[in-house]
Amino acid sequence: MSREQLTQEAIELLKNLIATQSFSSEEEGTAVWIENWFKAHDIPFKRQANNIWATNKNFEEGKTTLLLNSHHDTVQPNNGYTRDPYSPDIEDGKLFGLGSNDAGGCLVSLIATFTYFYAQENPNYNLVIVASGEEESSGPDGLNSMLKVIPPIDVAIVGEPTLMNLAVAEKGLVVFDAKVKGTPSHAAHPNDNNAIYNCIDVLQWFKDFKFEKTSEALGEVKMTVTQIKGGKQHNAVPADVDLVVDVRVNDKYSNQEIAAMLQAQAPCDAIIPRSLRLNSSSIPVDHDLVKAGIALGRSTYGSPTLSDQAVLTCPSLKLGPGDSTRSHSADEFIYVKEIEEGIQIYIDLLERIL
Repeated sequence: MSREQLTQEAIELLKNLIATQSFSSEEEGTAVWIENWFKAHDIPFKRQANNIWATNKNFEEGKTTLLLNSHHDTVQPNNGYTRDPYSPDIEDGKLFGLGSNDAGGCLVSLIATFTYFYAQENPNYNLVIVASGEEESSGPDGLNSMLKVIPPIDVAIVGEPTLMNLAVAEKGLVVFDAKVKGTPSHAAHPNDNNAIYNCIDVLQWFKDFKFEKTSEALGEVKMTVTQIKGGKQHNAVPADVDLVVDVRVNDKYSNQEIAAMLQAQAPCDAIIPRSLRLNSSSIPVDHDLVKAGIALGRSTYGSPTLSDQAVLTCPSLKLGPGDSTRSHSADEFIYVKEIEEGIQIYIDLLERIL
């Protein structure tokens, strides 16, 4: 099948995905559309939960295996929408709709690319594609649940909007629940141990603290207090104040190291990580995939945003059509030409290594 025909079919698939609600863990409808694609192209596939996966026709044990992955779940529509988020309209070259940019354009482009190479004889790499769910919620039935189901993978391309530039590293994430304690009292009485006032120095510490190690690709670790909660009524000083701390981890630290440092040094009464599994990720710049992308004129960078790369332990490259600044925005869209270019570059990239 020609690239042009695959591209037009991919755009139609994306329209159908947009028109089908697919919040995280509710992707049953979009999973059916993806199944229909593989059926129409006579490609055997399997489904676990709402994850659809397949391997290339000439898969051979012992060959290096490349995973192609993107997700078909979405967040809830932004409150600022002025359009129907489920109406896949094309205007001025833009395809509008919830999930069009994050990450529908990437997903259909990778599906088209996999289909293009599916029957290639004696490829240098095995191919595995996983159209996964629960990426937006980091849920238990997403890509992480597939790693023991699919064949072992050696390297991955994760489809997220990067303007088809090469995200050779991605920050990890640890969210902490912290607590600052004090002495509860009536607001009318003296109290030198007010938990809310105690937060002043704690918040300043979080604002000023710097992690020493800086990554060439990802820069510094970024730590941000994002939530604060304390007190129930105007005349009562609370016993404690709860903080939420968001830490974006570069590839110079493990999540366990970050947790140990904060638990040893943060001047709060307790600080507990919610999870340590969303690690930073990277791929060597001298990997064949990266060198092939650079040869195609694509630039490299480090990504501050999280994706399903976080659940992978193998080298992984984040690459896809669309612009991450449009993700989760009102009236989300992707340019049709970005999908066309995305499929073209994906195919050109794989032709250089397969």
